Amino acid sequence: MKFSEYMGEWLYGEDGYYATYKNIGKEGDFYTAVSASKFFGGTIAKHIISLVDEGFLDKDGSVCEIGAHHGYFLADVCEFLYTLRPELLSSLNFVIIERFDDLQRQQREYFAESFGDVVQLTHYKSLSEMKVKSAFFIANEIFDAFPCELYFKGHTARVDGHQINFDVEDEWVSEKAKKYHKEKGEIAVGYEEFAKEMASAAERFEFMSFDYGELQARPDFSLRIYAKHEVFPFFEDDLDRETLFGTSDITYDVTFEHVKDAYEEAGVKFITCVPQMVSLVDMGILELLEMLRENADEKIYKQELEKVKMLIMPNLMGERFKMIKFRKNA
Repeated sequence: MKFSEYMGEWLYGEDGYYATYKNIGKEGDFYTAVSASKFFGGTIAKHIISLVDEGFLDKDGSVCEIGAHHGYFLADVCEFLYTLRPELLSSLNFVIIERFDDLQRQQREYFAESFGDVVQLTHYKSLSEMKVKSAFFIANEIFDAFPCELYFKGHTARVDGHQINFDVEDEWVSEKAKKYHKEKGEIAVGYEEFAKEMASAAERFEFMSFDYGELQARPDFSLRIYAKHEVFPFFEDDLDRETLFGTSDITYDVTFEHVKDAYEEAGVKFITCVPQMVSLVDMGILELLEMLRENADEKIYKQELEKVKMLIMPNLMGERFKMIKFRKNA
């Protein structure tokens, strides 16, 4: 089978990694940036308010998270909206795009526990089901979860019994590899269709996503497996892929230029691609911390300050974790 089909089954098959609810923490899934501090969601809430104030997002527009998994991130956004601009909590429409019924159920339960009937949550299985006038779309680590093809010196991979063989001629993959100057590496599948679906889902929208990667394609394989809080390069010698299949996460670095091209082909304007720390500072995370310092106990402030430092400290990981943003006008 093609590698994209193999990866699709690994992540999204009936018994795939994303098909069932995962815990975060010592016994569960890896922490992501949004689970490090509620102020990540708070900063997005502050940005949403700015979109409403400038008239880009309607007061009854939609705030939609794609691939919310636990629902914690969107709930943090709602919590800060209640603090900063409470009337928007009842006027905005909150949406999650989630294909799996089990995860939808977990998200509904979490929102019910957190907000009762104050926040009305709507689910769609795909963007193609959504038709609204104005929207703000947000996603965290979504583009690195698209199935990909593997390319090596003119040949595309196929999978036979969890073994990888580079012996397939695929014109589409070869064209993408040439376009992004890859002699070897991952070629994502599905960005183009995803961008078209989003472009059709809302007449006017802003889309913001956070992922690991670079604007230009890296020149080698980045495919890796996360299992039991360890990282394994996919091509590591003696790696037991059969045992890891469907029970662990598999991901790769995003080529943001490919994402950019897909959205521009769909008629959506590319705005920027910057490190996460830059985007969070620009959207006002430090101002939110100052509000906390003025209104909370010093101990609580220092605790949150340390968490936020994890999000904005300039280090190698921080530079590789990017925010990419697009806009479509009606």
